[in-house]
Amino acid sequence: MQDEVREFVIDALRQMEYDVSAVTGSSVLGPTGLDLESLAVADLTVQIEDEYKVRIDEEETEKLATMTIDQLAAEVAARIGAAGAVGQA
Repeated sequence: MQDEVREFVIDALRQMEYDVSAVTGSSVLGPTGLDLESLAVADLTVQIEDEYKVRIDEEETEKLATMTIDQLAAEVAARIGAAGAVGQA
């Protein structure tokens, strides 16, 4: 699932017109990497929430800018797994 989320994030960034030609899983989303502005991080968050039916609180959105793409993908995958476990209970 993490690989799928990573590919979704990279594709979303491409659609948001970011240059993803050199992007890897270790690319940081914020100022030390891709330099996504807060509005772009919020847009990406909404896209992730819509695609994977997970919730990311507004306070957590700021933290996303410090994450790598792999860290973000792992976080989303964990939330998907947790939501599935709750749905099975």
